[in-house]
Amino acid sequence: MTNQSGPASSQPLNSTRAPEPVGAYPHARRVGNLLFLSGVGSRDAATNNIPGAEFDSAGNLVSYDMEAECHSVFTNVRNIVEDAGLDWKDIVDVTVFLTNMQDDFETYNRIYAEYFADTRPCRTTVEVGALPTEIAIELKVVAQFPSE
Repeated sequence: MTNQSGPASSQPLNSTRAPEPVGAYPHARRVGNLLFLSGVGSRDAATNNIPGAEFDSAGNLVSYDMEAECHSVFTNVRNIVEDAGLDWKDIVDVTVFLTNMQDDFETYNRIYAEYFADTRPCRTTVEVGALPTEIAIELKVVAQFPSE
């Protein structure tokens, strides 16, 4: 994780193991003992591809695999959190954005329960009309550094 310039009380951080942000923002920002992650999607860090997504010759999304995207987005979040010096168990709040609640909630909820079986952070899940790329899921996460 690289630390960009900024005051000690508000440090932007980027992970080399997560996909590049699609805008002018860091992967995360530490403020005091909290780590705020920017929206994290399911794109693969090495290829920038969306796991399980299929596109037609014009580049239009024709199908996606919610299970593959869930595993990928959780991996991306884990990499950012760990590169900031925290563990998965330090996640305290998760906001999840789905583009198709009706079709994808059951799969996402099942996989989420596997990843968070022991930690149970607070969670909010909302449906959105679209995300910045053709991903079907994005997470916004808050983690807490242990008290020193």
